[in-house]
Amino acid sequence: MRRTLAAAALVLATALGGAAVAQEQSTPTLSDMSPAEREALRIEIRAYLLEHPEVLMEAIQELEKRRDADAKKADAELIADNSDALFHDPNTWVGGNPDGDVTLVEFSDYRCGYCKRAFPELKKLLERDPNIRFVIKEFPILGPDSVAAASMAMAALKVDRSKYGDLHDTLMRFNGQLTEAAAYRIAGNIGYDIANLKRTAASDEVKARIGETYELADTLGLRGTPSFVLGDRIIRGYLPIDAMLAAVVEVRTAAKN
Repeated sequence: MRRTLAAAALVLATALGGAAVAQEQSTPTLSDMSPAEREALRIEIRAYLLEHPEVLMEAIQELEKRRDADAKKADAELIADNSDALFHDPNTWVGGNPDGDVTLVEFSDYRCGYCKRAFPELKKLLERDPNIRFVIKEFPILGPDSVAAASMAMAALKVDRSKYGDLHDTLMRFNGQLTEAAAYRIAGNIGYDIANLKRTAASDEVKARIGETYELADTLGLRGTPSFVLGDRIIRGYLPIDAMLAAVVEVRTAAKN
């Protein structure tokens, strides 16, 4: 109902636009009309819409198109304003092709089922398009165990960056209940010193980095995981690989034009 009313308002505004043109031609406008004349205009507009209801659908489609364009423009501006934090933060891990011509940033949580569902798709994406630069943002939003796992991962990145990729992949593939103890056990199996990781994870530096990601996500309007920034667009939620590949092609093509 709300969308229909908005569409009807758009149609009415179009009709009234004709009145604005009429004003330039020194003919009466809506504000100059008497109550009876305004009521006659409303009856005429209603009769037209009843006779041509397809106009409402056209108006709704046009309204959605404009809203979509406005949203994309707003997202692009947000990304441009926060490009350094998104694409060039030295405290994040870069995978895929570090010199790729398109950057994909993922905000993820190791306890997020949709993130785990997206994980193999992302691996396929990086295999099928070897020119993608892939950045991971630790965005723990599913409780204390999520925060503990993300803090451990940030500590692992600081302690030994070379093992982080394996750690991330193993955490994403883990199918059990990912508790803090399980996360550290996985890190130990990969070769990290657990005591060192726990000290580093508890540091003010790691806490500050997690906090910065929260602030960045809030600025971008991200409320769930996984969320992605791809070039100049924000993708809120999981996308199948074919849709993601198509989006990469669109971003790459737009950047070349």
